[in-house]
Amino acid sequence: MKKLHSVIILFCFHLGISQIPTGYYDNATGNSYNLKTQLHNIINQQNDQGYSAIDGFFSDYDIDNYFEIDFTILDIYSENPNGDDPYNFTPSDDECGNYSQEGDCYNKEHIIPKSVFNEESPMQGDAHHLLPTDGRVNGFRGNFPIGRVDDNNLSSQSGISNPTQNGSKLGNNLNEGYSSGYNGIVFEPIDEFKGDVARIHFYFATRYENLISNWSDYDMFNGTNDQVFDNTFLNILIEWHNMDPVSQKEIDRNNAIYYEHQGNRNPFVDHPEYVNAIWNFQNDDEAPSTPLNLVATNPSSTSIDLYWDPSSDNIGVSSYDVYMDGIYNTNVNTTNTIIIGLSPETNYCFSVIAKDSSNNSSAASEISCETTLEGSTGNIDLFFSEYIEGSGNNKALEIANFTENLINLNDYSLKLSSNGNSNWTINYSFPSNSNIESGEVYVIANGGAAICSEVYDNLNNNITGFNGNDAIGLFKNDILIDIIGTLGNSDTFAQNTTLVRNSDVAAGSSIFDINQWGSYEINSCENLGVHNQVLGVENHILNSIKLVSNPFNGNILEIISACYFKYEILNISGVKLYNGNINPGLNQIHDLLLSSGTYILKLISKNSIVVKKILRK
Repeated sequence: MKKLHSVIILFCFHLGISQIPTGYYDNATGNSYNLKTQLHNIINQQNDQGYSAIDGFFSDYDIDNYFEIDFTILDIYSENPNGDDPYNFTPSDDECGNYSQEGDCYNKEHIIPKSVFNEESPMQGDAHHLLPTDGRVNGFRGNFPIGRVDDNNLSSQSGISNPTQNGSKLGNNLNEGYSSGYNGIVFEPIDEFKGDVARIHFYFATRYENLISNWSDYDMFNGTNDQVFDNTFLNILIEWHNMDPVSQKEIDRNNAIYYEHQGNRNPFVDHPEYVNAIWNFQNDDEAPSTPLNLVATNPSSTSIDLYWDPSSDNIGVSSYDVYMDGIYNTNVNTTNTIIIGLSPETNYCFSVIAKDSSNNSSAASEISCETTLEGSTGNIDLFFSEYIEGSGNNKALEIANFTENLINLNDYSLKLSSNGNSNWTINYSFPSNSNIESGEVYVIANGGAAICSEVYDNLNNNITGFNGNDAIGLFKNDILIDIIGTLGNSDTFAQNTTLVRNSDVAAGSSIFDINQWGSYEINSCENLGVHNQVLGVENHILNSIKLVSNPFNGNILEIISACYFKYEILNISGVKLYNGNINPGLNQIHDLLLSSGTYILKLISKNSIVVKKILRK
């Protein structure tokens, strides 16, 4: 009954409160420590529920509907984000109690130890820095600061392994790199939760700005109410914040604390950019270096690949703006991208600008130009075909395959960016060896969805945690090939509605166009699980193949293809001489020992055969 109770509470919670309250941050207009004070004035209106109320909050809201989705307690010291958990806790039933080893029970951990503030209120019961954690690991961590452990100097303690069963560890701080400057003992959580812990510290420093200078005995603090943190620990927290973006778990917990518990928010979950705006602002007026060696290459009829060398920065490069023909096209956090949705036989010129987290911009790179190939405007690959942003947890994404090939999804992934963040904050990988047949679709839904369940292929709460104003990208080999919404823009484009891609759209695009979508009523299941495309697949196949040189010399035949094919080379009498596979992109068929003359190139896909004549000079 406990688990059922938790499911019902979560479902009701998600029904109407998935957004930042309108106007909540209207007075946060400054920068540096002035911005921090403005945020303090916003979030110090806290309705303290007291320490004893946290048990019920944990049971209702700190449960795992993100990883295993088994509704056990989500404990950052026992969760294994990449496999089976070593043990689990049932809400309420497994509260400590006595413990002697890992897995006995969970209790309440103050991420900023309660000894720092002498167990006083409202800090003692502030849900933003209280988490349910394994009792034994909590005791192991004790009152030590959070830091970066030197694996060669681990601490020992009877009754517990180090590292613990999920990889958390205790030992001397690693006095080098971004964590240099401190030699004492520190505790380090696993990578999955490093950003969570960092943002809790930034919340605490802001919420208790008026008190925190009195707590300078704690090694993480420097006795000030502006910077708050000792330089070593500030560098660690900023690094962790940037390396581990805000998760859906943090967003949901922030909403629960605000709406259901104590009435204030963690601003660094809602606006991750505030961290660098406050703590990096005074020291970071240096622009990144100019991106070098931009190359536009590998054109198809509708796409061009871009590659460039990474820029450097005193703090760190956060992303790159890509311009096409002098006009902004997209923002990426990698040093390569593919620009899609282009017109055939058209010359395009590109430049790239590097940006850091303080929004300093480099000079533009040198321009690189390339011309698309002849052919159809259709780009043959997977694309988003349906998007459901319904009531509560009724959220789903559909991806369609009209490539004429069985597509293995190992090379594909999805990414989500929340609340106008200019970086992708959630990553989703398809289950290993998942496939989509040609003409079929793949549906990913939220684990709490109550509609259309018969057509779901996978459940994942993180990537379906969107709210109608969050960008979602479809990536192939980490290159964006389709997008819903606009990265870096928090404007609502599809709330409480169902979007279905128009049947005459055969290509993904790196720029969202709402005109490519039809809108249907909320929670509509009319189209989910199937998609119709009216364009002739055969025409796309014909236009997806380009012989680089025909007639050709030597013993190498070059073919550019947008699809996967099996190929055969036959002589004019139909005798097969060579065979193999063609992959998307540029292919070179080597070691062709052919005399001068005419030959037949046969390209075979699942439902069609394309035949071309080739001439060896």
